[in-house]
Amino acid sequence: MKRPAQLVFIPAPGVGHIVSTVEIAKQLVAQDDQLFITILIMKLPFDKLFTNTDPSISHRISFVNLPESHIDTHGLAFPSFIKTFVQGHKTHVKDAVTKLLAESAQVELAGFVIDMFCTPMINVALEFQIPSYLFFTSSAATLGFWFQHQSLHDEKGKDIAEITGWDSELIVPSFINPVPAGVWPGVMREKESATNFIDFAARFRQTKGILINTFRELEPHALRSLSDGKFPPVYPVGPLLNLKSDDGHVGSDQSIQKSDILEWLADQPPSSVVFLCFGSMGSFGEAQVKEIACALEQSGQRFLWSLRKPEPKGKMGMPSDYADVKGVLPEGFLDRTAGIGKVIGWAPQVAILAHPGVGGFVSHCGWNSTLESIWCGVPIATWPMYAEQQLNAFGLVKELGLGVEIKMDFKQDSDVVVSAEEIERGIRQVMEKDSDIRARVKEISEKSKKALTDGGSSYSSLGRFLDQI
Repeated sequence: MKRPAQLVFIPAPGVGHIVSTVEIAKQLVAQDDQLFITILIMKLPFDKLFTNTDPSISHRISFVNLPESHIDTHGLAFPSFIKTFVQGHKTHVKDAVTKLLAESAQVELAGFVIDMFCTPMINVALEFQIPSYLFFTSSAATLGFWFQHQSLHDEKGKDIAEITGWDSELIVPSFINPVPAGVWPGVMREKESATNFIDFAARFRQTKGILINTFRELEPHALRSLSDGKFPPVYPVGPLLNLKSDDGHVGSDQSIQKSDILEWLADQPPSSVVFLCFGSMGSFGEAQVKEIACALEQSGQRFLWSLRKPEPKGKMGMPSDYADVKGVLPEGFLDRTAGIGKVIGWAPQVAILAHPGVGGFVSHCGWNSTLESIWCGVPIATWPMYAEQQLNAFGLVKELGLGVEIKMDFKQDSDVVVSAEEIERGIRQVMEKDSDIRARVKEISEKSKKALTDGGSSYSSLGRFLDQI
């Protein structure tokens, strides 16, 4: 008989990382009735404290909010910030795990499962003499890009940050096509940040296995490229989605907003609405907002637009809702589009994508949003903003044929304003009724729904992971 075992998950801070961690924990305990999981949560200075609001979560999954670490991360670029932030939590993690072992002595601690940004915790696992596994919350193609970046640096002494010119290309085994410089993550272009990413990737190789939030049918080429024996064993375990994610963390105001949005969608013809939403961190300046408004008006397309207010320049934090959107939109825009469009703030994204009225998604291509859109069978018009989103956009358009381009190499921190013409063209393409892309998205959508059911590719992959812990 199998003995009870405990895994400790350490997600990176931020809602996207925590959501997919909770989902993989749910899948694992559902497959193994002797498994207990503790999720240790680090809180960002500007984030709310995490509270689990999902009553359906198994009693074998528990959450521990770690004490806040008051480390000075002021002015650090993202990779240095996250590394310093995570390093500052090592003692808290050690204390939490020591306490856990004392409270559940009869349950064997089988390993840490760490997020891609939490590699400093591998050292803590070693102190407890247990293995670490990596949970990679983005695509297999992106993981391959990180590894290639590290190989070039360590084996050939090449530095991506020094490759000049936006017309350069990189051969990356996890991509079928050469990857143009314009879609490399922005942080790879800065020497210090690039060095941090090389360090992350080198630490990935020290883990005992890598769980990836993807599925075989979506990324067969990338997954094959990672299975050549040069890397730890790879387990595609996705798509890990919280399809009720709109309901957690929702106040009564947002419940009212949600029912208002869904009522509006119910009055629209099937697949007639283009939905524009740019993730929890995505927002635009006024000039860009006006170009989007222009594009929507000229396209004549029905639309639902989640428009968020950016944080003041230089301030770190999340976009918020406008008190009054009229001030940033072209004069008379709301009146002229009243019959066909709706401008909203916060958006219950999953509920909207799942609605039959929605036919296209203008997205920042965050990996969770990409998987949600594929699950719901909605083609994507790609408008990436930051992190690895440009790589995701390139993958969707050039590799997988599941999206169209608005601007694949857009970077949120640049001064580029995408023209109304480019946006309108992307909107028209993504909304085409009988396009090959729409048919392909529908086909992959069906496969995504089977992957985690009994006998599906990701279900079997999770089983293989459980067998070896």
